[in-house]
Amino acid sequence: MSIFDVFDRISQDSTEKRGKIEYVIAGLGNIGMEYDGTRHNAGFFTVDRLAENYGVNINRLQFRGKTADVTINGVRCLILKPSTYMNNSGESVVQALDFYKLDIGKLIVIYDDISLEPGKLRIRRKGSHGGHNGIRSIIELTGSEDFQRIKIGVGKKPHPDYDLAKWVLGKFRKDDLQKLSNSADNAVECVKLMVQGRTDEAMNRFNS
Repeated sequence: MSIFDVFDRISQDSTEKRGKIEYVIAGLGNIGMEYDGTRHNAGFFTVDRLAENYGVNINRLQFRGKTADVTINGVRCLILKPSTYMNNSGESVVQALDFYKLDIGKLIVIYDDISLEPGKLRIRRKGSHGGHNGIRSIIELTGSEDFQRIKIGVGKKPHPDYDLAKWVLGKFRKDDLQKLSNSADNAVECVKLMVQGRTDEAMNRFNS
């Protein structure tokens, strides 16, 4: 047996002991430095915070995105940041779900919501896309609205006539960044509960 066979065996045994991936946790956003710090990247920001909490980096390239393998409260999960840009998020999410043969109920999506003020969260078990193109893509390609989601408040447009794309692709105001950080911390706590089947508890504690 070669040294490579030994490493493969160790890796396989470790994976088997940890169990299979049970949840996909997808944070939505746009890739590229020009999108860092924008409202539309609140999902990316939040899953980065989740990864930091568990000492992992979201840097493995697979499923048309970047991923990290992490065990949360005894539940093995895949953190996913689609690299397809927001409007095609479903292409990445579907690949991950299909690969691990996971039901749509084992998907948690984290994304920005302009109807919530910065610092606010809303957890839902299912629902329509509500005009959010990333969620629209996931619903169209999975054929289902029955996936859990955590909405991160980014604030409403300054006035009704303000261009929506310009708003969500704009940077957070300095005074809103701390609120976003607080939201991310609360969302991490939500994820810990949701992967254990305690979504009602997460909703009761954190829904705004």
